[in-house]
Amino acid sequence: MSSVHGRRRALRAELAAGHRLVGTFVKLANADVIEMAAAAGFGFVVVDLEHSTLAEADAIGLVRHADVCGIPALVRVPAVEPPLIARLLENGAVGIQLSMLRTVEQARRLVAATRFAPSGERSVSLANRMAGFGATSLRAFLQAEAEAPPMLVGQIETSIVEPWPDVLHGMDVAFIGTTDLSVNLGLPSNGELSAQVERVASGAGAAGVAFGGWSASVDAASALGLAGAGYLIVGSDLQILAAGLRAAISPGHGN
Repeated sequence: MSSVHGRRRALRAELAAGHRLVGTFVKLANADVIEMAAAAGFGFVVVDLEHSTLAEADAIGLVRHADVCGIPALVRVPAVEPPLIARLLENGAVGIQLSMLRTVEQARRLVAATRFAPSGERSVSLANRMAGFGATSLRAFLQAEAEAPPMLVGQIETSIVEPWPDVLHGMDVAFIGTTDLSVNLGLPSNGELSAQVERVASGAGAAGVAFGGWSASVDAASALGLAGAGYLIVGSDLQILAAGLRAAISPGHGN
């Protein structure tokens, strides 16, 4: 079993035990970001192929570096593209985070793209680092993937998600995208947004999956209704860098 399979097991065990995992989005194509996130104590990173200028090759390089650094790396994708997802997984992605999950069919296609037959439709190759570049037997590779399949995170970002919570079938985490959801709702009051966040949290519990979400910081999570989120993403490398740069030139800094 590869280190990636072990990290998938460890993340699922942490979530099942009710422990909070804190990660951040990675939008910069620089391996130093991965090393700094690992050194800072983040539990995972999510390489962002939706809201960034990262290309596929950048994402693969970051995923591979994360494996070397010992930090789990998922990849956020805007749509289910089986060939792309296969390449990300073959290079060591711990899981896939799908934006704008709205239908059972989307969830089914994500599961199918990340599982080998008979559980899915993912194409098999041993000519990749997850299979030891052919050193692992087909039987052993399939068994390892079946016992520790890729983690799946579904982002709930619209008020209409049907049927609810069946759409979460096959997911490991129901992730509330509070920014997109707020825009989708027409920038509602905090009370209206909180009600939607609670709906997702309750749906996650009913579906037997973990609850997650995004916050600008750990301290800001409670105000968004994410106090009970076991899978919490705080900010991004860009956001943290920008905040640090602004603070560095603010009046009185360093005095």
